Amino acid sequence: MRTLVLNAGYEPLGVVSFKRALILVLNQKATVLSGAPEQQVHSARGSYPLPRVILLSRYVRVPHSRQVPLSRRGVLRRDSNQCAYCRRSANTIDHVQPKSRGGQDTWENLVACCLKCNNIKGDKTLQELGWELSFTPRMPSGMAWTIRGADIVDPEWIDFLEAA
Repeated sequence: MRTLVLNAGYEPLGVVSFKRALILVLNQKATVLSGAPEQQVHSARGSYPLPRVILLSRYVRVPHSRQVPLSRRGVLRRDSNQCAYCRRSANTIDHVQPKSRGGQDTWENLVACCLKCNNIKGDKTLQELGWELSFTPRMPSGMAWTIRGADIVDPEWIDFLEAA
């Protein structure tokens, strides 16, 4: 079970384990905004609902930018694990403009690709093969991409993520 952590200004900060969230709540560093009353944690002093969303009591300054870090896993996730060329299941990534021809490691130049298409393409350009991309690759946007640990968004978080 994971818990969404909101800054004191209701800005999503990250996702932590329910144990970490419960410790923050019990130490009065956070309050529960949404919980799972049907799921309880029992202790000698009482029972507590599992927190799904907590709000920090004090504002935490976030030093990092909200730019989405580039990763293989991120490219596959952005493209829904579908090959950008044939739309079959993808498990590799490909440089649209090959690195050997000056292509960079950027969100705009990387796409998910099946092994067959990746082997056929090699270091050729799309124009040489007569291929087209099924979409224009870009850096993903949205709160779910900028929150640490939020690879999978819990349905209870939606209202809090959209408000940000």
